[in-house]
Amino acid sequence: MKRLLTAYTVMCLIFGTTFLAIKIGNDAGVPPFFAAGVRFTLAGSLLFLFCLWRKTTTLSLLWRKEVLIIGSCLTFLTFAGLYYGEKYISSGVAAVLSATGPLMIIWIQSAMTKKRPHVLSALGCMTAFAGVVLILVPELSIQAGGMWLAGAVAVLIGEIFYASGSVYSGRTASRLREHASIAVNGVQMLYGGVMLLLLSAITEQPKVEVLFHPSAAGSVLYLTVFGSMIGHSLFYYLVTRTNPLFPSTWLYISPMIALGIGMFFYGEHVSWLTLFGSVIIIGGLILANWHTLKGLLQTKKEIKAVGSNQISTETAS
Repeated sequence: MKRLLTAYTVMCLIFGTTFLAIKIGNDAGVPPFFAAGVRFTLAGSLLFLFCLWRKTTTLSLLWRKEVLIIGSCLTFLTFAGLYYGEKYISSGVAAVLSATGPLMIIWIQSAMTKKRPHVLSALGCMTAFAGVVLILVPELSIQAGGMWLAGAVAVLIGEIFYASGSVYSGRTASRLREHASIAVNGVQMLYGGVMLLLLSAITEQPKVEVLFHPSAAGSVLYLTVFGSMIGHSLFYYLVTRTNPLFPSTWLYISPMIALGIGMFFYGEHVSWLTLFGSVIIIGGLILANWHTLKGLLQTKKEIKAVGSNQISTETAS
């Protein structure tokens, strides 16, 4: 149990700091699409090679269209929006807006199944939307020009593709069961990273020497090793040893970490309305997933009860 709790804590801290690392890279002059492309191409390649070495996957995974589609949504379009958005908005606001991804999953699933979401889910979505408005409207009034709004919208559009990719990956998971989940994640990151590099070559025409700046190199290295390789590996480690929901609860914690470190360590402006809006978004997220969270809590109680019974039996014997 201690090992799982440690892994979960480290994962939340890593995911909470990646938003500031992206911002530091942008401020150091690294073109956003280029930075994202280098990060995911390196991380995806290393993870895939590791899985090949461990014989938990095969080269045939590279030719699966499902992984290409997942990489297009989860890595390419999601992080194109996030990296571009952080050129104009703070890392804390980017983290909070990114937390809307699970709510968009609810909307997409409802649209696909043509079923109305549960009352609590609908109420949670509306609550979170009110929080987004509360953040965007006041901030827009004090920001210069419309690029701040463009950055915020880019992050939200990216989350639509994140939600689409998540729903699609869930529907196609059974087709990729022969391959390790970390290998699938590595290849989708590799595909997304290559697409980001192609986009960068067309729109940014980057120079490799920009990566030699200490802040730029530190940002890309941290995001590659900690954000993509260690963070996502911990996520999948927790998925395999608990359930798919428990690791995803980092979305309730990491945005507040991102707001805090951005404010205290990077001097980012955080207004009271931004904090209030953030709390409303997280509250809406919890409300929208309340029934699933109740199931998680019930499962944890059952696991503890089984463990206590085992201890009692061993003591008696």
